[in-house]
Amino acid sequence: MSRLLTRLSAGAAVAGAIVIALLFGSRLFNLSGEGVSERKGNVPVVVAETVAMTVFVDSIEALGTARANESVDITAQTTDTVARISFKDGDRVEKDQILIELTSTEEDADLSSARAELAEAEKQLLRLIELARTGSASQSRLDQQRGTRDSAKGRVSAIEARLADRLIRAPFAGVLGLRNVSTGTLVKPGDVITTLDDVSIIKVDFTVPETYLSALAVGQTINAASEAYPETRFAGTVTSIDSRVDPVTRAVIVRAEIPNTEGQLKPGMLMSVELVRRSREAAAVPEGAIVPVQTQRFAFRLDADLKAERVEVRTGARKPGYVEILSGLDVGDLVVTEGTNKVRPGITVKLAPAPKPNDGVAATPKGGAT
Repeated sequence: MSRLLTRLSAGAAVAGAIVIALLFGSRLFNLSGEGVSERKGNVPVVVAETVAMTVFVDSIEALGTARANESVDITAQTTDTVARISFKDGDRVEKDQILIELTSTEEDADLSSARAELAEAEKQLLRLIELARTGSASQSRLDQQRGTRDSAKGRVSAIEARLADRLIRAPFAGVLGLRNVSTGTLVKPGDVITTLDDVSIIKVDFTVPETYLSALAVGQTINAASEAYPETRFAGTVTSIDSRVDPVTRAVIVRAEIPNTEGQLKPGMLMSVELVRRSREAAAVPEGAIVPVQTQRFAFRLDADLKAERVEVRTGARKPGYVEILSGLDVGDLVVTEGTNKVRPGITVKLAPAPKPNDGVAATPKGGAT
């Protein structure tokens, strides 16, 4: 009887284990089936674009310094005190406009005396000419009076020149800098009174490596930028190329001129310069399409069934948002541009719907589902 009970207990335990195994297996099977089903339904949604021809500009980049078209320090030619100031800081002046008048009391008096002497000498010369016609004055006396007249005329001219030195004028039209003197200041030759710059045109000097000499030419277009105006590009033209290459830096100085009609650029500003060599068309893709793997570059190309193929590409020049394709893709190929991290070779993807025009977003060419 005891043996029978033991056998029945063992059988019951085995039966229970079988039931549990069946239930667990069924659940496991259901879970596995659900996982497979989920994986089958999880199709990556991506954005794609076709490889298209894009304009690239081959250029040389350099740093340069802005210079005024004409620039000069306004200084005195003689030593004297400032009698009158006829400008303010930052004034725009015309050529020959008087800026400073120096004290000229002594010269004014000398000029009046010299002019009186000249008038008397000319009067005496005219009287002697009349006398010489009647034979009452000798030729030697006449010549002597002519010398006296010419001497008086020379003295007047010399005093007028000294007076002119006391009128400090603008040598050309431009914009004045800060005033460094006041009325009554004693100035001497070489003292900087102010500065004058013609900024209607800004010259930019920049260096270019000698390896690019064959690509340089007068008349080439440049685009310059300054940190002061990060959103603005200033167009200019190469006007001259230095005749010598620096033997230390192996570079040549190039000068370009930029119209500055609005006066935004100032002498001394640091300019980043892009020298345009040539424009060309090349196959390109958005930057997001390129997947870097160590030293290689890849892209995911989609076939007609939207199945992804990973292809190695060779890239070239870059421009904002786009990369030149040298090999690996052809114009018209459809490539993944957004969502490359969700794509694996051989899987089928789904294209994201193209943005509607009223969404305010430009539609992606050939990238949306229809």
